[in-house]
Amino acid sequence: MNALTPDQLAVRNRGRRVLLLIFAMFFGSMALAGILRFSGWTPQITRNHGQLYEPAVDLRAERLQLADGQPYPWNPEARMWRIVLAPDANCAPACVTLSQQLDKVWQLFGHNADNVEILWLGTPPAQVAAMPALKVLQAQPAFRAKLPGVDDPAGTPVYVIDPNGFVVLRYAPGFEPGGLRADLSRLLKLK
Repeated sequence: MNALTPDQLAVRNRGRRVLLLIFAMFFGSMALAGILRFSGWTPQITRNHGQLYEPAVDLRAERLQLADGQPYPWNPEARMWRIVLAPDANCAPACVTLSQQLDKVWQLFGHNADNVEILWLGTPPAQVAAMPALKVLQAQPAFRAKLPGVDDPAGTPVYVIDPNGFVVLRYAPGFEPGGLRADLSRLLKLK
């Protein structure tokens, strides 16, 4: 057995250190990813601003009617996303502000605005400006009752319904409109 010279020992030890460093970097990053994943941490960009419903609330069986009595079809082929609000009868000042915020959000969608409708369940206050995306639906208590947390004492929640008729997101009263815009913008890219 030949003894290694000091130079050969130094080269061997350096090679082992490099191998251990590569091993530590590879398995250390995997361990860190596992710890983050199982602790529930998610990157900020993947978080929703609204409350995500999993499983989504199925409203496809509901037959909605516009204020003029015409049926409102779900029509999934059109890929239309819906922002829905079902305020109580005496929400006039808050509803006017909410309608202005939703109109601004809708306008900020730009060319994607054609794929978003705002559904108002019941009669909106007279001060609510006519918005191009606004569709007024007849008050339908059965439909309203299926919206989760609709009778929030803090005010009127807003919902996002996918093209198939599933409630996927809920925004609590007093939500930040920019959060709704960000969430729906991501959803519109899923076409």
